[in-house]
Amino acid sequence: MKPIGYWLNRTDKALTAAMNGLLADFGLTRLAWQVLNVVDGTPEAADSDVRTVLAANADAPALAAAVAALLADGWVARPAPGRLALTAEGRGRLTAVAGRVDAFRALSAAGITPDEYRTAVAVLERMTRNAEAARAA
Repeated sequence: MKPIGYWLNRTDKALTAAMNGLLADFGLTRLAWQVLNVVDGTPEAADSDVRTVLAANADAPALAAAVAALLADGWVARPAPGRLALTAEGRGRLTAVAGRVDAFRALSAAGITPDEYRTAVAVLERMTRNAEAARAA
């Protein structure tokens, strides 16, 4: 059996590649999709909100590039300096993308029960906290 680190890396790469392929039709990447979800869930999200929520997903330059691409493509706008909000067009496009993402999530979780999924997430969360505590010690 391969160690968990192998499967974590392989899973993340597989999810990213599949999501990037799925989202390419919409001019998005997995990271841009994640940024859109932060903005959608936080009205007039601050850039710092995006960086805080997605710190584990990407570094600041990658997040800034994703935000710049979303601004340039009309998904989001700046209602105030340092703030982001979905545009009306972006909201409509986000709804269209969400259906495809939901279908992908169902496909990627095929054969995994809700209990197995919750257990996997709980174990990974615990391992992460253990590793972070060890690093801090």
